[in-house]
Amino acid sequence: MQKQMKPLLLLAVMLCSVFAKGQTLDDGLMMPKKYFCTGFLYTYSQWDKYWEGTLKRDNQNIGTFSSHNIMYVGNYGITDKLNVIAMAPYISNQSNKGTLTGLQGVQDLTIGGKYRLVRKQIGENRLSVFGVATVSTPLSNYTIDLLPMSIGLGSTNLSARGIINFRLKQGWYVNFSPAYTYRGNVALDRNHYFTDGVAYYTNQVRMFDQFSYNVNIGLIKQGLQTELNFYQQNTLGGGDIRRQDMPFVSNRMNASTIGLLVMYYLPAPKYLAFRFSTSYVIDGRNVGQSFSVMGGLLYTIHFTKPTSTVNEN
Repeated sequence: MQKQMKPLLLLAVMLCSVFAKGQTLDDGLMMPKKYFCTGFLYTYSQWDKYWEGTLKRDNQNIGTFSSHNIMYVGNYGITDKLNVIAMAPYISNQSNKGTLTGLQGVQDLTIGGKYRLVRKQIGENRLSVFGVATVSTPLSNYTIDLLPMSIGLGSTNLSARGIINFRLKQGWYVNFSPAYTYRGNVALDRNHYFTDGVAYYTNQVRMFDQFSYNVNIGLIKQGLQTELNFYQQNTLGGGDIRRQDMPFVSNRMNASTIGLLVMYYLPAPKYLAFRFSTSYVIDGRNVGQSFSVMGGLLYTIHFTKPTSTVNEN
């Protein structure tokens, strides 16, 4: 069986890149001072093939695995250089074959701070550099030892990210963002487990850190944002799923994902935006080859007189 957490992590990092005007933790945009963007996003993801280590296969004990994700998101501009972003999803997982019971519940709270370090004009173009720090931790005592049905991995994570963004006068942009994530250990509801060829007589499981990066190419013009993106995530250790076995919480989970994003600010009501994205895992290790679609509405509240538009940030 394949572990849904990697698709879930991809959703949390990519599809939960939930805002247009500087709403994500990995883009090159900022929410202006005293602007608050908030809303809900719905994501549907499914797969019927997965990588058991590096072996791509299906599993008739699972059939097609599907996940529904409803996420609340909020981004507030403390200053024009500093944004605070928060998100928390409710997730429901199930499969259409086999005997595993689906699981659902509130997953993890993620809070991040994004600070613009550099903003430099190069002719009519602009270079921006950002630093981002985030922390995530479970909001509920969900089961982590029944993958792929588990809604999360249960670890508390700290992440540091850099962002380099180059934007042309015409609205085209290129964005590169690497990140390192420290993951805390987790505890099982049992005192013995076997992974990576070793038996452990403890309930404590080491969670290996992760390195990731994304590359985004897009256009923002007249209230419309379109983007193509690539996301790569590598776990820095961990074993593979054993042949014909269930996934384990500390498995090495690597994934390469391509995606498309469209964001549009509606003419009316003013400050309401529609966001749509889709993504597909093209290669991986101990992850499902998931296809995901996301849609949602976001509303920007101005606690001061509006002074900028989506094209000016």
